[in-house]
This record gives sequence, C-alpha cells and structure tokens, in this order.
Amino acid sequence: MFAFSLLPRLLAGHLLQAPADPAAEVRHLLLDSRRVGLPAGALFFALRGPSHDGHRYLPALYAQGVRLFIVEAAHELPGGLSAYPGAGIMAVPSSLAALQALAAAHRATFAGPVLAITGSNGKTIVKEWLAQLLSPDEDICRSPRSYNSQVGVPLSVWELNPARHTLGIFEAGISEVGEMARLAEVIKPTEGIFTNLGTAHDAGFASHEQKLREKLKLFQGPQLQRLFYCYDQPLVRAAVAELQLPGFSWTRQPDQPADVYFAAVTSADGPTRWRARTANDTHEFTLPFADEPSVENALHCLAVLLHRGVEPAELQRRLTRLHPVAMRLEMKLGRHDSYLLDDTYNNDLAGLSLALNALARQPRPGRRTLILSDVLESGLGSAELYAQVAALLPAAGITRLIGIGEEISQLGVKSEGLRVAALEAAESEPQLSTQFFPSTEAFLAQLNPANFAREVVLIKGARRFGFERIVAALQAQQHGTVLEVNLDALSHNLQHYRRQLRPGTRLMVMVKAFAYGAGSYEVASLLEFQRADYLAVAYADEGIALREAGISLPIMVMNPAPDSFDLLRHYRLEPEIYSFEMLDEYLATFRTLDETAPPAPRIHLKLDTGMRRLGFDEADLPALLARLRTHAAHLPVASAMTHLAAADDPAHDDFTQAQLAAFRRMAAALEEALGHPVIKHALNSAGILRFPDAHFDMVRLGIGLYGVDASGRDTDALRPVSELRTTISQIKTLPAGHTVGYGRRGVAADVARRIATLAIGYADGYDRRFGNGAGMVLIRGQRAPLIGSVCMDMCMVDVTSIPDARAGDVAVVFGEGLPLPELAGRIGTIAYELLTNVSERVKRVFVSE
Repeated sequence: MFAFSLLPRLLAGHLLQAPADPAAEVRHLLLDSRRVGLPAGALFFALRGPSHDGHRYLPALYAQGVRLFIVEAAHELPGGLSAYPGAGIMAVPSSLAALQALAAAHRATFAGPVLAITGSNGKTIVKEWLAQLLSPDEDICRSPRSYNSQVGVPLSVWELNPARHTLGIFEAGISEVGEMARLAEVIKPTEGIFTNLGTAHDAGFASHEQKLREKLKLFQGPQLQRLFYCYDQPLVRAAVAELQLPGFSWTRQPDQPADVYFAAVTSADGPTRWRARTANDTHEFTLPFADEPSVENALHCLAVLLHRGVEPAELQRRLTRLHPVAMRLEMKLGRHDSYLLDDTYNNDLAGLSLALNALARQPRPGRRTLILSDVLESGLGSAELYAQVAALLPAAGITRLIGIGEEISQLGVKSEGLRVAALEAAESEPQLSTQFFPSTEAFLAQLNPANFAREVVLIKGARRFGFERIVAALQAQQHGTVLEVNLDALSHNLQHYRRQLRPGTRLMVMVKAFAYGAGSYEVASLLEFQRADYLAVAYADEGIALREAGISLPIMVMNPAPDSFDLLRHYRLEPEIYSFEMLDEYLATFRTLDETAPPAPRIHLKLDTGMRRLGFDEADLPALLARLRTHAAHLPVASAMTHLAAADDPAHDDFTQAQLAAFRRMAAALEEALGHPVIKHALNSAGILRFPDAHFDMVRLGIGLYGVDASGRDTDALRPVSELRTTISQIKTLPAGHTVGYGRRGVAADVARRIATLAIGYADGYDRRFGNGAGMVLIRGQRAPLIGSVCMDMCMVDVTSIPDARAGDVAVVFGEGLPLPELAGRIGTIAYELLTNVSERVKRVFVSE
C-alpha cells in the first residue's frame, strides 16, 4: 500500500485536490466503474482509448464511494473539481503510464524471486501448472487468469505481498512494438520462461524476428538470473545467444548442447513416459498428458523443477497430481430455470474477486448463491482470510453462501464469521443465509436441485474439492454436443468495430435469431456491460425474453406483429415501422391512450432505398410526412433507417452509393417535417468497414460481432466466437465393399476403413448437405471427411488416417481450424446459415477468461 500523498512524487503528477483524509492509503487499483467492489482505499485510473474514456465515469464512481482518482492533465473533469468534495485527485500526462509506474514502485518493495512468462502460446497454462508444482515450496502470487496486457500486468503485480509471498509468477503478452519494454519495467523478472514463437499477433510486427526481439525485452534487465527455453527453436536459440541471456535450455534432439534432454520412452494410450537426462543424472517421469501442446507446456515446467533440484520421487508425485487447466469461467443453463457460473479450476482471493465481478454483471432476476470451497494458498490466517472473503460478497448481491471444506465450515459454524462480516461490509443489510459442509460429498448427499430454482449460482472451488460434480448435478441435462461461445472473442470483435467508428457514432447490435445461434441472453448481457447503445431483435417474443431476463438496453423489434403492439409498450420495446398498414395499426393502438398510461414506444422508420423488401419508398414520403405531422403526439420517432442490398460486394458499389444518396435525401425531408433530428443508420457489418463516410449517427453490427468478416477486408482482425463440437460414440471397421448408413451411400470402395459415428445430426442443425464427403470435422487436430448420409441424430466420418482416434474423443464441427466461411462454401451457402441453424437442443456453454 502507498499513501496517496506520496503519489505525485512517484508518478510525476501534480495534485489537483488533496483528499479529506490526509492519511488516505491506496489499497486497490480500479480501472472499471462497473467493478468497484470495495470503494474504501480504491484508486481509480481514468484510462482513455479509441473507444472509451474513463473520465466520463468519475461522477458515478464518486457516488459509489470512491475517493481517490488519477486523471489526465489534458482532460476536463465532469462537473469540475467542486463536484468531488473530499476526493483526492491527481493529474498525470498518461493514466496508463501512471498505473504502470505505481505497479513498478510496488514491485520494488518485493525482494523475492519473480518469474515472468512470455511467448506466443501456452503462457497461461505454464503459469498455472508451475503454480501447482511449486506450491508445496512457495507462497505464490500469480496473474489471475490471463492478465498479461498493458493493464493486466500492473494489476497482477499489485497483488504481490512482500510480507506473505515468496515467489511471483506473471505472464506478459504483447501485440505491437514497444509494449514489452513497459511491462519489463513493471515485472523486473529474476527468472523467465519463453514458451514458443508462433503466429499469434503477427499483424503487429514486421517479421517473426522482430516479434521475438520485442518479446525478449522482458528478460534484458540486469536482475535476470536465468531464462528457461526450448533449444529446438532455432530463432529463439540464436537470439538468446546473441543477447547473451543467462539461459537454461531443454531439447528433444539427442546430442544437442542443451541443459536437459527429454526423450519419450513410450507413446501408448494413456500417460506418456519421458526420460530426462541432465549433466549429472538420468530420471524417468510419467506425464499425465499425451497431446503435443500439453507435453510442451509440461516440459517447460519440468525443466524449471529439475533446475530447482526437486527430488525425482517428489517431482513425480507432483506431476501425477497435475491436472488440465480450464482457465475460463463457464456460464451454463441449470435445472429448474437456474443459471450457473462454473469457475471450478482453482480458488484464491484474486480469482474469487473476478468471479464475483462476473456474477454481479448478470442482470437475471432472482436470488444469488455462492457455493465456495476453502480458499487455498492465501498465506493468511482463517479469520483475516474469510473477513476479506466476506467483504467481497455484498457488492455481488450474494444472498446465500454455501461453504464447503473443513476450514470454512469451522469458521462458519463456530462464529458465523462470514455472515457477520458480510453484514458489516454491506451498506444496507442483505438477507444473507449461510450453510456449511465439511466436504463436497456431504453437500451432494443432501443436494436437491429444486432448492436452486430460478437462482443465479456461482460455483467457485479449488480443484481438489471436485466441484465439477456439483455442476453436473445442477446443470440442465442435454446431450453431449456443445456450442461453446467465447465471450472474450465477442468482446474483442465488438471493440474492433468500435475502433472503426467516428467519434459519437452509436452502435446497435443484432441479437436476433438467438443471437445468430450463440444465445440471446448471454450475448445481450455482455453487450449491456460493454455499453452498446441499442439491441435489435426480429420479433417481439425475443425482446420480451430479454426484458424478463433483466436486459435494460433500448431494443428495436424489426418485425413486430400488430397484435404485439400492446406488449411492446409494456416491455419498452421499439418497433420498426415499414408500411402504411402497420403505421395505421400502431396509431389505432395508441391514439386513445389516456394521460396516465405509459407512453407509446418510440418508432424506427424503415426507408426502402433499393433493397425492395420492406420500407417506405421515396414516392411515399409526402403521405408519410403528412401523417407524422398530424399524429406527432402518438408517433415519437427514434430513428430513420435503411438496408443496403450489397454493402459487402465491391461490384455493386455504385448501387450502394445510390442507396446512400437516396437515404440522405429521405432522412433530411423526414427531419424537416418533424422539426427535430432523428438517429440515422444504414450500415451493417460489411458497410461499417467499407463506407466510413456513411456511419451517420448509428451503425448496425451483426455477423461481424460473431467473428465472420462479410467485407473480406478484416478476416485476420476478428476472432471466431463459436465452436461446435461433439464426441465419437463408437468406431467400427468397415470392410472393403461394405456400406454404412441410410441408403447405403457410404461405401468403403477398395480397402477397409475405420468409421467413427458422431453424436450430431440434422436435428442438431448439422446440414444434410455435408454428407458423402462434402463435410469434415477435426479429430485430434486432423481432418476427417464425412462418409454416408447425415442422419437425424448422428453422422459418420472416416478416421482411417487418424489411427489413435477412439470413442469419447472430441470432434470439432466448426471453429478454429475449420472456419465457418470455408465450410459454408463447401455446400454452397453462407456462414449465417450454419450459425443460425444450430438447434436450441444443443447445449450452449459461454466461456470468459
């Protein structure tokens, strides 16, 4: 902690206003006004970026009790200094630089070793596995999840406690030149790991060599004692030698001058045996993983432990307990209309705080329950630890706490310490109930899923408690085919499009058709958190479902039926009006409302400039404007919109420009008749990128949000959002000349084939046109073509070329390695159709790091 009075000297800033408390200390670093948590001791950094400005949120933060602020000198404070009596406010040239400088100053107070990890892939897994493997020897502070960015690294390093921790492990990621030097100043590692050099973030660098040199800047400080790396990567090896870094290398090639030689002894089914040869000894170890990425990550960790001199028997004991890392919080539908947040891979204070933030962002109504295991490896006494846990609960709206584990149970039963501390931390007394169980087995023995009906449940537990059994008991029962939706990728795509917009342009996001198959509520909830301006749905029922789930953003309904107009008013939904018949129906519904009734919803006027589907033609304008003037009191107009027919196709750009010109004329006439401006919008995802001069007041983002670039210009900038996967039910050998499936359309023509049956069919939305070799899936990283017809609930693929495929293996139907546009092209359709066809019976799992 630092006294706020010291910050001007530390951060090269000047004090605009001293805090009312001259002894005020900085305890928490705060970057997001939506995640305040504990306001006491929180220091807010008003960061600015292409699509956000933290200064806008100072009034809201002040209202929530935050009293310490770092702002940028060139920016005016909303409301002026007088709006923040008693607050400490300091101005700096750059809020981001100040955040990094404060974290660097905090790092300087820690005298112990700090290990930094960078590379193209595997950073987070290596960090988590090292923490598992070294936890018997060290009290470790590590980056929560994948906090490795320009802001994530300072937040991670701030958690170092010199009085408690004996080792820091932090990952660092960069996407452009110049970033790593700033992170190196914050971390100042004494040891390092370079995982590998791959293609991730290639766009920000001129070459792989440049990217490598930028990443290695993390390890060029005088305090570095050693860098662990794989000798088998030529570029890495050469750069380490040229920079004269103190390296400790490992290799899988015999007779290489590396410090450790690893050789696979067996590669049969199950765990893999590896021989490790150093200058002095040879030992054998069993790794619990056989896939190549996991093996590489595990060998990095094994090299570190061998260097530390961990005894072979003890090292093997730790390796045996190594488990896969599900580094993402998963959101799933539960039984009895409950909603589950599954975060069961570890449990520490930093991870718990992040998970509670995710829970607090859920707008769904109903009680909120936290199922929590003992919090491990905190280095704190039980009373202090669980007082800190309790202080986190009120801000997340927790109304019931279920504690599982010997430590948390003893504290709760003896003194009700958690409940009392949570009551003391809350500004208004919550109705917090508590239950405690000594073990997961004891909880499961009495579990009745109906007791969690219509609740939002956060399940947060350390791995050893096996909370995945609780998730399985509470989760809605659906078959094994899963559509995984990556909410972080969706956020990335949203911000990419935001960066293309002119300042002040609003963003309407399409969540129609079950959010293009992704899941309307979860996507809408994220968009509300990311401060989108509008949502759009196709039908009133979709908008009603979002309102009932707690979504409060303005929602436009694109195809409202006249019999739904009353519901639109009740649920605050705004209809798109595209014909005189619909306009007359709307007037008939609301013209007779008395003054005590809720007002008629605002309307969005659809103007047809060339799509020739729906909308008012230019010739309709005189009659339309006359009606708007006559009934102005009952026709509040929110926007004028049009739909471009070919915004994605350069061959039709002349037609698109003619549409835009017509829209400008029609919108101008409309605004003149109304006597006030309205929101104007015309562009879809492709148009946002291709026609920046036509952003108008708002744009409509659709398929681009979900990772599909309809413009053909920004494919590499977008991240795939959805991955559809299923499992192999059975594998059979099909003799030469035999057939498989309905109609005997799958034939093993000349030689015997291995045929895998997958648990997905056209009832799940998997198109029948993929049959007979048109489609393919990914199994163990290799493509397997379909054979025979797609059935209702299953299909078959040829896995002859994948000899190690077995029943239970995952098959990726689309996602990374099998992009939607490629698959759509194989059957002559578009990516939209493949996404929206995924049946609602397919389980959706939403993940967020």
